Amino acid sequence: MLDFTAMTLAIGPELWLAATGLIGVLLGALLKDKFNGLSFKFGALVLFAAAGIAAMTYQGGEAFNGLVETNTFVNFAKIVSFIVGGLALVMSEGFLKRHETARYEYALLTIFASLGMGIILSAANLMTLYMGIETLSLSSYVLAAFHRDSARSSEAGLKYVILGSLASGMLLYGASLVYGFSGTTFYAGIAAAEPSVGLMFGMVLMIVGLAFKVSAAPMHVWTPDVYEGAPTPVGAFFGAAPKMAAMVVFANVMFQIFGDSIDQWQLIITIIAGLSMLIGAFGGLTQTNIKRLLGYSSIANVGYALVAVAAGKELGAGPLLTFMTLYVVSSLGLFAAVLAMRRQGGMVEGISELGGLMTKRPWLAIALSILIWSVAGLPPFGGFLGKWVVLEAGISAGLYPLAIILVIASVVSLGYYLRLIKIMWFDEPTERFEAIDGSVTLVVLASSLFVIVFMVFFVLLSGWANQAALGITA
Repeated sequence: MLDFTAMTLAIGPELWLAATGLIGVLLGALLKDKFNGLSFKFGALVLFAAAGIAAMTYQGGEAFNGLVETNTFVNFAKIVSFIVGGLALVMSEGFLKRHETARYEYALLTIFASLGMGIILSAANLMTLYMGIETLSLSSYVLAAFHRDSARSSEAGLKYVILGSLASGMLLYGASLVYGFSGTTFYAGIAAAEPSVGLMFGMVLMIVGLAFKVSAAPMHVWTPDVYEGAPTPVGAFFGAAPKMAAMVVFANVMFQIFGDSIDQWQLIITIIAGLSMLIGAFGGLTQTNIKRLLGYSSIANVGYALVAVAAGKELGAGPLLTFMTLYVVSSLGLFAAVLAMRRQGGMVEGISELGGLMTKRPWLAIALSILIWSVAGLPPFGGFLGKWVVLEAGISAGLYPLAIILVIASVVSLGYYLRLIKIMWFDEPTERFEAIDGSVTLVVLASSLFVIVFMVFFVLLSGWANQAALGITA
């Protein structure tokens, strides 16, 4: 007999998302185009409510005979992911209306992608994990190509689905090897299995598949193209909600399944982290498109987050949550700022087109500068402190080469971050900027305010994250 109390404690947000997503499908079928405008508000409220349910069931639980199991570590990530996902949906309606693609399917795909995020965070079994990954991936492929009249969007969707299918295949093959050599698909059972060459080979394949999901090197090649080609609101969603969820899942898999054999995988994660930081830092220097630049910035920041993963669960779990929270909020704000810049000829995407932003839109230039400064990891804003706790975790774990690479990559990346600020503040104004949507303005200001607030109350955020990490380190 089903235990509904246990199910609610373990996967309450996912049950809510599945039910409301299906209700949305029914409403869309009945109301058709009349549901288009309402669907964005409906989807945002659904995601905010899911975050509230995750907060109410924060301690987590277990259900379906151990197929799903949650704790404070993954529920912290759920709350952040659902909130930023809802904000990404709020600011997308105006853009899609201008491009005549504001259809209710967009909001429903976002809900089902968020359902996938919740499932992978709740998974305690490889089969549950794979089901969640495919739910997230299939929704994401369609979102990337949502602007079907755009050649760039179609190309982005095609690249994403081909490379994503390859990564999913590697992840599934790795999971099958892990099952074959451990005799179980449950996380706890695999962790208790005797180490073997076959098990380690399966682990490596799983790492490769998960590296694609978080856009870590060398499985990063899709990121700049998809960020550039996908509709800007989709890029905002990709760079925030799934990024947070996927990175915490990556850590959860390594800590829960392979935690006792950290000496077998620490070097692999170290190499991936180092490559990601360097490729993200140097690759961004030559970019002229803002969204491609944000793609390379994402690769670099994933590398920083992987430093915390390589440090192990005792040292790295808390810093990972802290860093990723500050990063995804800043990333969402940066994409919102891109959405906020529009001219007669269309959206502003070229870096040189930012010239004179301080003169034309001083509030936007100041908010964008705060977010850039934070993502760059420069004091005194929250991003610096987030990067600092990650660096501290790496040093405490004895990963000195990785810590050196982190510092070098941070310095190199200043080349493109400071170039953005220089163009905005000192270059001559170009064409006039058009009016922007109020929801986009709200997200930009809220993101920059978040970075400032947690610059002052960083100890509070770090304390929440470290307390949440006890759910996995206990």
